[in-house]
Amino acid sequence: MARQHLVVLLAALVALCAFAAAVDGAGVKGSAGPPPRAPPNTKMIRPGKRNQVSSCDNAKDHVKPCNATCPNRCADECFVQCSPDEALNCKTFCLCDFYGVCGDPRFMGADGNDFYFHGKKDQDFCIVSDTDLHINTHFIGKTNPTMTRDFTWIQALGILFADHRLYMGAQKTIKWDDNVDRLELTFDGMPIEIPAEVDGHWQSTEVPALTIRRTSTANGLRVQLKGVFDIIAKVVPITKKDSLIHNYGVTEDDCLAHFDLGFRFYDLTDDVHGVLGQTYRTDYVNKLSVSANMPVMGGASTYISSNIFATDCKVARFGRHAGISMVTGQAN
Repeated sequence: MARQHLVVLLAALVALCAFAAAVDGAGVKGSAGPPPRAPPNTKMIRPGKRNQVSSCDNAKDHVKPCNATCPNRCADECFVQCSPDEALNCKTFCLCDFYGVCGDPRFMGADGNDFYFHGKKDQDFCIVSDTDLHINTHFIGKTNPTMTRDFTWIQALGILFADHRLYMGAQKTIKWDDNVDRLELTFDGMPIEIPAEVDGHWQSTEVPALTIRRTSTANGLRVQLKGVFDIIAKVVPITKKDSLIHNYGVTEDDCLAHFDLGFRFYDLTDDVHGVLGQTYRTDYVNKLSVSANMPVMGGASTYISSNIFATDCKVARFGRHAGISMVTGQAN
């Protein structure tokens, strides 16, 4: 039931980003299942700031409008789903309600369970490693002398598929401004430029199945490699309020801009590994204390990589078998 619930949430996110075409993942190993279509007559409202009230109203359907307010648990913004169906009116979701990675990294596994992986600041860790796909993350953080671990956040992703390298990074920022884009993107070492407008997009000429589309004028993206992955990314800061509540110790010289992320994968093999990837295996057994307030996955040394594009973590699977170039061919 947890997996079905997550699939419904992901379908809502896809619709909320106003992309009409959903990737067909039916019957694909490693996928969480085919995303169901949104209910008939469903309307979507663009993401709004916290505490902003949005109204669902359509004069033609003669249904009493409802008002939605983003819940406080949403770190930066929320998504609102509207429908004439009373049961679905004004449902709100945070990005982290989906298959995601948020905050001091809280991962949502494919089995529907949340867990934390703290890693270590200024180091790289493999979160997904499969025959044809490898994703590393770079952690930034703050050291708290009263704790045995660092506070950490994901600052960058290094994505390898076939012979290609996609980099996504959140630039270091002193003072946060929602209207200033802090995204850094490169493909095979070349900068990617995307129009600063909602739905502004970039498509690779070498790999036409790879597209990047803005979900907001600044700091929000949807990255898709058809048939391989679908990633929602949002650059967010650590606010003074967050720092005071959680004792992060954030100073004036760095707002610790980092990513909140939503992932969906297709056609993963049953040998996939990595912090998040292993949860997609059919033989995966969750050994974490899921009843704990903060279940933590340890073993950071197992997942550490020497750099953002290295495939040398202990559980690396990338390129283990022949035919990795077929990923691009299958995706076209």
